[in-house]
Amino acid sequence: MLGSPPRAAAANRPGLPEEGEARTTVTAPPQLRAGPGPGGADTAAAVIQTDGLTKRYTSEVTALDRLTVAFAPGITGLVGANGAGKSTLIKILLGLLPPTGGRAVVLGHDVAASGERIRTLTGYMPEHDCLPPDVTGTEFVTHLGRMSGLPATAAKERAAESLRHVGLYEERYRQVGTYSTGMKQAQALVGDPRLLLLDEPTIGLDPAGRRSMLDLISRIGAEFGISIVVSSHLLGEIEQICDQLVVIDGGRLLRSDTITSFTRVSQVLVIEVDEGSAALQAELAARGLEPRRAGRGLLVQIDGDATYDVVRDAVADLGLPLNRLEQQRRRVEELFRDNGDERDDQEARDDG
Repeated sequence: MLGSPPRAAAANRPGLPEEGEARTTVTAPPQLRAGPGPGGADTAAAVIQTDGLTKRYTSEVTALDRLTVAFAPGITGLVGANGAGKSTLIKILLGLLPPTGGRAVVLGHDVAASGERIRTLTGYMPEHDCLPPDVTGTEFVTHLGRMSGLPATAAKERAAESLRHVGLYEERYRQVGTYSTGMKQAQALVGDPRLLLLDEPTIGLDPAGRRSMLDLISRIGAEFGISIVVSSHLLGEIEQICDQLVVIDGGRLLRSDTITSFTRVSQVLVIEVDEGSAALQAELAARGLEPRRAGRGLLVQIDGDATYDVVRDAVADLGLPLNRLEQQRRRVEELFRDNGDERDDQEARDDG
C-alpha cells in the first residue's frame, strides 16, 4: 500500500489538468550528480538513480546485487525474468522496503530519508490489486483528490475528468469490486504524478485489454510528459511503448540503453517468397551463401552489397514471387538468450 489508501496512485498529486487549465507549478527537485551514467544515461537528468543498491532477504537470497543504473525521463521498460528483482526494486524506490546496502534517489529525493515525499509525487500500480470493493469509482478517486489537498468540489471535478481520460467515465458509479481487471489497473493512472511505477500492468488482461492499457500508457507519457517505468517480463509489449530499457538478471544490471540501440538492424538478411522457398534455399547454397530457415523465410548473413545481388539473381532465375527482402532487426529477447548461452558456456568451462 501507499500511505493510507490501498493500492494505486493514492498519494499522487491531484488529477490531470482540465481543458484550459494550466498544470500546477511544481518546484524542480535538486539535480542528481552530473556525469554519464550506466548505459550512457545522463544522471543529471535522471528521474531515478541507484548506486550499488543491494537487497538481501537472507544470507542465501539476494534480490538486488550492487545495482547501479540511471533511469532517464520518458517511458522506461524494466525487464527481466520472474524473480529478477523488478518488484523488489520498485518497492525500494517507493520507500516501502529498506535496502540492505547502497543508495537510491527518486526525483531528487533519497529513498531512505524521503519515502513519504516520493510517494506523494509517484503513482504506483502493484502487480496484484487490493482496491476497496464496496465504493464506487468516483468515490474512490475523489477520496484520493481530497487526500492530495483538493477542496471537496474540486476533487469531484478532477475525479470526473481523470476517469474520463482513462475511459471509466460511464462506469464511474459502479462499485470498484465489479470492475474488470483492466478497469482496476487503470486506477493508478488517474492522478497527476511526476512518475508512474507500473508493475506488470497488463497481467490478467485479454488481448484487447492489453492493447488498451499499452495505448493508455503511451498517451500518458506523450500527452502529459509523465515519466513512466513499466516492469514486465513480456518483452514484445515493452518494445512497443518504451523509449529506454533497463534489463536486470539475478538482481544485477545486464544492460541499460535506448530501445533503438536494443532493436538496431543486424547483418542478417530476411528473405520471404510466396512459394518455392526450398528451391531458393538450395539455389542460394549453390551460389555460396549459407541460408537457414526461420519461420516462413530464409536468413542469410550479409557480406556487403554482393549478398543482395546474389539473392536478387537467384530469385529472378527461379522466377519466384519475392514477398520480403530486408535486414533483420534484433529483438530484446535475444539479449536474454545470448546471456543465457554465455552463462551455460561459463558453467561448462567451470565444470571442465
